[in-house]
Amino acid sequence: MRDFPSCFGENGVQVADSSSSSTSKTAQNLVTCVYQCRLQGKSCLITVTWSKNLMGQGLTVGIDDLANQCLCKVDIKPWLFSKRKGSKSLEADSSRIDIYWDLSSAKFGSRPEPLEGFYLAVVSDREMVLLLGDLRKEAYKKTNVTSVGDSNSIFIAKREHVFGKRVFGTMAQFCDKGQIHDVRIECDSVAVNDPCLLICIDSKTVMQVKRLGWKFRGNHTILVDGLPVEVFWDVHNWLFGSAMGNAVFMFQTCLSAEKLWASQKLSDPTILPLSCSQRFRDSQLQDLGFSLILYAWKNE
Repeated sequence: MRDFPSCFGENGVQVADSSSSSTSKTAQNLVTCVYQCRLQGKSCLITVTWSKNLMGQGLTVGIDDLANQCLCKVDIKPWLFSKRKGSKSLEADSSRIDIYWDLSSAKFGSRPEPLEGFYLAVVSDREMVLLLGDLRKEAYKKTNVTSVGDSNSIFIAKREHVFGKRVFGTMAQFCDKGQIHDVRIECDSVAVNDPCLLICIDSKTVMQVKRLGWKFRGNHTILVDGLPVEVFWDVHNWLFGSAMGNAVFMFQTCLSAEKLWASQKLSDPTILPLSCSQRFRDSQLQDLGFSLILYAWKNE
């Protein structure tokens, strides 16, 4: 895979200079999800990025093979009324790929991705490669897929920008088709002399890091749904960087996550997207589970 997400341009979701306030405000409005799928009998990665700005919600879909080649990508801007529902046909390796979407009745919360009332479908040779959303019946009717059933896609990675003052939260599914959990990170790095880091899953504290000034980078294993989840954190920018610096957290459902993490540089958000993409690809190739990357930006 190339820069994260796989098929997007260099400025697609990459965070620029962390000292720029406009960067952080833009960064919080991006959620990128990676799915392992089967396309023409071969494994591929489909990257879906939901974005949000003053104009409304946006969507980008990229398809990448496992040989570092971008097969195709499409940008959808549903804030334009005519684009909230539609389809687009693309060519990849002499095969036709059809992307269908319907966001005309979608309901959105505070995050860029829709909560319900939508579908996003990727179809090839009348087979469902990837299907997202709750309007599954409508999606199958629109796409004319021959067999109705779940696609063989696996949700393997997510990257999200979260924004707050002391508490940062998201929803995460640590195993494919598993329970959705409320993940909350709490840290007051300004108001106290000895800041403490707390991570809660479904309102239960699962990890606490005291003396954060000495332990601003580290890792710890927690259990979620009976699975070991390795948590890595880097809050150096919160404690010692600029006022608009971000912290980085990674949740990896594998026992050997540290081997993938050890060679990465977390302190520079302009480097991390590339390292994330390689880590996600390694994770997919080695069947190492699910990866969640959170960029936590503090309000001024």
